[in-house]
Amino acid sequence: QVQLAESGGGLVQAGGSLRLCCAASGTIFSRNTMGWYRQAPGKQRELVATIASGGSTDYAESVKGRFTISRDNANATAYLQMNSLKPEDTAVYYCYCQEPNGRWGDLDYWGQGTQVTVSS
Repeated sequence: QVQLAESGGGLVQAGGSLRLCCAASGTIFSRNTMGWYRQAPGKQRELVATIASGGSTDYAESVKGRFTISRDNANATAYLQMNSLKPEDTAVYYCYCQEPNGRWGDLDYWGQGTQVTVSS
């Protein structure tokens, strides 16, 4: 069973930095696409960043140039480095894992979420 354990959230002032970690277990990590989504109060969950098994990345326009997603396949961990944080980045951040499953279609997994609060 795939499990995703997030850590690194917290309270930070605007302009500050945080690094989120997502430790995966129960899966062949190197084959998976990993990502981070976020959900602010009263809003839909939105994509923040993804990183494919080959290392290519994709970012939401709102975080480009400020956030960096990375992965450590040896330790089955994905990271989200968040710099120049803004109050509008305040949300619950969720780790996402997409596991290839051949002709049966990919399997999606989610972490429990970690709160990021940016004060002005």
